[in-house]
Order: sequence, then structure tokens, then C-alpha cells
Amino acid sequence: MTSQPQNAVGTPQSRVDGRLKVTGHAMYAADHATEGVVFAAVVDSRVGRGRITGVDTRAATAQSGVLRVISHLNAPRLPYVDNPGSNNPGPNTRLRVFQDDRVRFFGQPVAVVVATTLEAAQHGARLVEVSYAAEQPTTDLTSAPADQPETYARGDADTALGAAAVRLDLTYRLARNHHNPMEPHATIARWDGDRLTVWDKTQWVVGGTQQELAAVFGIPQQSVRVISPFVGGGFGSGLRAWPHTTIAALAARETGRPVKLVLSRRQQYFGTGFRPAYDYRVRLGSDRSGRLTAMIHDIRAETSSYEKFTEAVLAPGQMLYSTPHVRQAYSTVPLDVNTPIWMRGPGFTTASFVIESALDELAAELGVDPIELRLRNEPAADESTGLPFSTRRLRECYATGAREFGWQHRNPKPRSTKDGDWLVGTGMASAVYHTSGFPAQAHVRLHADGTALVQSATSDMGPGTYTSMTQVAADALGLTMQTVQFRLGDSNMPPTGPHGGSTTMASVGTATQTGCDTVRRQAITMAVNDPRSPLHGIDLNEVIVRKGRMHVKNDPTRGETYQQLLSRNRRPHLEAIGTYTGSAHDRFSMSAYGAVFAEVAVDARLGMVRVRRMLGVYDAGRIISPKLADSQAIGGMVGGIGAALLEHTVTDPRDGRIVNADLAGYLVPVNADIPDVRAIYLNGNDPEANPIGVKGLGEIVLVGVASAIANAVFHATGRRVRDFPITADALL
Repeated sequence: MTSQPQNAVGTPQSRVDGRLKVTGHAMYAADHATEGVVFAAVVDSRVGRGRITGVDTRAATAQSGVLRVISHLNAPRLPYVDNPGSNNPGPNTRLRVFQDDRVRFFGQPVAVVVATTLEAAQHGARLVEVSYAAEQPTTDLTSAPADQPETYARGDADTALGAAAVRLDLTYRLARNHHNPMEPHATIARWDGDRLTVWDKTQWVVGGTQQELAAVFGIPQQSVRVISPFVGGGFGSGLRAWPHTTIAALAARETGRPVKLVLSRRQQYFGTGFRPAYDYRVRLGSDRSGRLTAMIHDIRAETSSYEKFTEAVLAPGQMLYSTPHVRQAYSTVPLDVNTPIWMRGPGFTTASFVIESALDELAAELGVDPIELRLRNEPAADESTGLPFSTRRLRECYATGAREFGWQHRNPKPRSTKDGDWLVGTGMASAVYHTSGFPAQAHVRLHADGTALVQSATSDMGPGTYTSMTQVAADALGLTMQTVQFRLGDSNMPPTGPHGGSTTMASVGTATQTGCDTVRRQAITMAVNDPRSPLHGIDLNEVIVRKGRMHVKNDPTRGETYQQLLSRNRRPHLEAIGTYTGSAHDRFSMSAYGAVFAEVAVDARLGMVRVRRMLGVYDAGRIISPKLADSQAIGGMVGGIGAALLEHTVTDPRDGRIVNADLAGYLVPVNADIPDVRAIYLNGNDPEANPIGVKGLGEIVLVGVASAIANAVFHATGRRVRDFPITADALL
């Protein structure tokens, strides 16, 4: 059929759910009113490793309003069936709450107090006395033994490095980062017989929460309903069901009452994952012109003692630059900590810190412009797979960014530009993030009144899923956005994959597109086959739809509305299920690319760093909603500023306690830290990636930001810092 006019997609639409959010009417996990609800407060461990020797609940249970205290001493045994379709890092290895006396990390849930009021539950939790046989926890990434590494090799990297004209041997250390979304993690759980309903903060309604609770309690998946219409930020922390979700459901079953459990800010540091700390050694060799000949990556990353968490940290080193000889070893180090989880730009952000900093060091060593060095190492194809790129417009990103940023005015000599007491420098970095998608479905219903409803069990943690899907649906159906409603966040809706990894637009967007296309074709087919329709006998391919009215493409006067057609045929609605089966990566290498530019000023006396301006230029395929894209880009760059200069989780090695488990001690960027931030998107479309041509934006806008800032700090000061975040003491 002929393609539909694009009236909503590609235009800067305001969020369709914006009014609900700014007026306080958006219902987040803990906001839902449930009759008879009681409150739970978690008691967490005060040691980092050991065994529980006693749980004294007498003072707590004596308090008015306290209904129950549950620990391993009185909790029922739970089946904890394996859940291979989840984001759990390994087969049946997750933490089993209240099932034994082992303490595996500081802050592990060891009991829960349920009471009629929140205050009573919190007070009761403080009164529970837990005694321990404490052991010394292992928390040091540098000294603890590692697991067997994941490896990759092509060519002979060791020989090529030994023969290289220029060699660098560099080690970078990256601190642990926590997600810190605005909305705390929370769950409300209610049992109706053997059926469980939970209102949960989650980025994966079906696989993350519904399937996991079914597996933990040993009940059919269809016996669990998960509702999550709004998520107040996640950054990856909601990609799996954490122990508190199980605790809420367990407490609800044991008390026979609906239970609300909201984690405190401090508890989130111990219980909902983090971006792991890394020790990353990279050795690279090149010829005198800067063409890379070899790279060797030796990577150590923390994981928990009971689960092995890994992420795609190897991928950029295999394909971002042309390098004939590569060897990689990625080792996880089991520590007495809770399990890490993906955080925005997972794997690629970490690798970018190192590779882009190392490339800048090589450029300085050779006296070559950093952009020129990267251009000299542009690959013709993906050297890790041999596949051609679907699109790779990194050269265009460099050129556009250099022009718009004013790179040509840069004095290449470090510490050469001053503004009073401030040393001024500029830096840049490349960005890459793989393009992928998960199977997804969307139900589309066109009503006889000319309005449409689209439903899918996806999430919206802030990127604007409600709005972007409404844009896609409106154009595919030929309706205005005001006549389309998109609903999400309910496991009773058609299933989707996780809301993360820059996959939602590709997956749910494509399912929405195909479902709406199907319904539109149903209506047009009905019209052209209906003798009473003005479109009777017209070729299907000659009919388009605008504002709910079907008409001949070259004769707008000949047509009728959806309402007229369905009313005349006594049809209450037309409907279809749109599907997306996932990305195939056997023909092309598919990624989003970008170039990030930063200008910083460093106080020469105090070592204080201020980012003055930033620019990101992205090859991200088709941009569905430019206004939402800008929101994503600004958020990503702000996150990169935090990673580069501020964010650092500090652990006390004596007991595994996180010292700065709050927003007073764990610093994040605030308004005063944010400079002129701008993003440019190359006009494009990648039909090989998925039918709607998107490559993903939410992850890549964080990748490369911290390294661009670090490179700018070097240019300003002449001092290279290889430990992230960059703090004032490192520059004094």
C-alpha cells in the first residue's frame, strides 16, 4: 500500500502525559490506593558477611500497630524456580530472601516488619535486634581473586604490540556508580486467593517482575498481574525484580493484607544494583602516523559472590576502530556486595572511558589532532564480525561537531589557554552503542467513533514512551494525536521485552506500527469492497488516511471517515495485534554512533573543574520525536558530567558499608553544574535495523561524555587523570 503522510513523527511534540506528571496525577508504584493496605519496613544487615545467630523481635512485636515480623526463622520455604527468561545474571543463583541464615553483603534484607502504619513499621524495624557471627568481607577489587575470564582475540596482538613503533601501557580505574532515580523503588502486593497483583517500579513488566514472582512463589505466570503505568526514572535499576519485591509479596501472603513497601534512599544503595567498579588496563600500539596495529585489554570488574554479572564491555574494543590485532580478557571479581545491574550505556560507557582516553593519549604522544587520529583508524567494516555497517556516519559526526563546536580555533598545546585564574581546555570522544530489539506485541483497536486505543506491556521511565508511540500510531492510522490513546505498564497487555538498552522504540514502536498498519488496511479494504462507500472499486494502494478520513491520494474529495465506514457496517471496532520478532544481526553490523565535544575550565589554584559547554552529534537513525530526543541527550550528558567529575560510591573495607549512601554524600550534578548543552542528530533512517528505521538514542547519549570531559581536562591542565571521577586533589 502507499505510504502514509507523516504528520506527527519527526515533529517536536510535547509529552502526552506531561500534564498528569506536573499536576501530581501520574500514579507511581507507591501511589496506588489499595483498600486495607498495611506497611512494611525492611531490616537490613549490619555486617558485610557472616551468619545470623539470632533475631529478637520481642520489642518490635510489642509495639502498637505491628502485625508481624518475618525473618528466616519463621518465613515459609519458597520454591525459587529458575527463571531463564529474566535478567537474572545466572541460572537460579539470585538472593533468596529469608531462606537461610547467611549474610552475603552489608545491607542485605534479614527481616521485615509489617504494621498498620508506616511509622509503626519503621519504628518496629529499628527495634528488631539481630545478632551475627560476623566474618571479614572481601570488598577490594584490586586484590581479590577473579573468575575465569571471558576472552576474545584476532590476529597476534602480543607480537604486533612488541613490533609497534609507538606503544602505550595505561591503566584506568573507574569507581562504582549508583543509579539514583528520583522515584524510590517500591512495591504494593495483594493476594486474592492464589492470584497475586503487584504495583511495582519496574522496567520489565513481564520478564522482570511477573515471571520472577511466578518463579519465586511457584505459581503460574498468568496468576501474577503486574501494574506499572509510570516509572520515575530507572537508568537500568528496574531491569530485574529485586528482593524487596519478593518481600512485599511474601509479607502480603503471610499477613493476608495488601502490603506497601518503599525502600529508603539508603536502602537503594544496598539493594537495587549499581554500575560496577573497574580496573581496566589497555596496551596499544601504532605506527608513527597513528594507525593502530594492536590493542590488548585486561579488564577486572566487581560482581557479587552469589551471582556473576557481566555487560558488553568488550564490544567497543572489537569494532570501534580498525585494529588488526586485538586481545581481550574480561574477568569478574566476586566480592561481598550486592549484584550489579546495567546502568545507562552499559558496558559501552565503561569501555569508552578507557578507549577514548587512550586514543587521546596517543594523539598527544604523536602530536596528531584527536579527530584526525580517529579518522585514520576508521574501519571499512565491522572487524569483529566481518559484516558491513548498516550505516556508520561517524565521519559526518566528527565534521559536523568540529564545525559547530569551533574545533578549528583550538590551540593544540595543553595548558595554553587561560581565562583569568581558569585554565581552559577542549576535548572530544567518539560514541557507539549497539542497535538491537526484543520481541514485542501491541494491541490496536480502532473504535467506531474514530478514536484508537493502543496497548502494550512496556514501560516509560522517562524517555517518553507514551508520546513517541502515540506519534507512530497516529501517523500509521491517519489520525491526530489527540484521537489516539496509548496505554502501557500492565502485564495483562501484550508482552514486550525490557525497557532498556535503547530497544523500546525499535521493538514496541515497530509492533505499534505494524498493528496500526494492519488496522488501517482493514478499514481501507472494507471501504473499497463496500458498494456504498465512495471508495468502492478504488485500488487499495491509491487510498491514504488523513485526520481519520480515507480518501483517494490524488482526489481528496472522494472519501469517507472511519466513523462513517464502521457505523454503516455496524462494526463497533477494528482490531489487530502488531508484532516485532526482534533484530537479526547476520547481515549487517548495526550501531548508533556519535561524537561528543566538551569545553572545561579548571581553577589553577583549587583544581576545581567546571564544564562550560558540550555538544553531541549523533547518527541515531530516524528521530521519532526531536523534543524527546533533546530531553534524552541533555539527560545523558548530565549523567556523563556526573560520571566524569562527581559520582563515586565509597565502601568501608572493614564491613562493606557504603559510606556515602545518600544524596548528601553521593554527589550528582545539579543545575549550577550544567552548562550550554546541545545535541545535533544527523538526518537519516536505518531500514536494516528495524522497519521504522531507528537505531536508539537513550544509551548512546551518555557514551563518550566522561572521556570527552577528561580529555578536555588534560588539554586545560596538561595533567592526565586515569581515575574516575576526576576530583580536585588529582589536579593540584
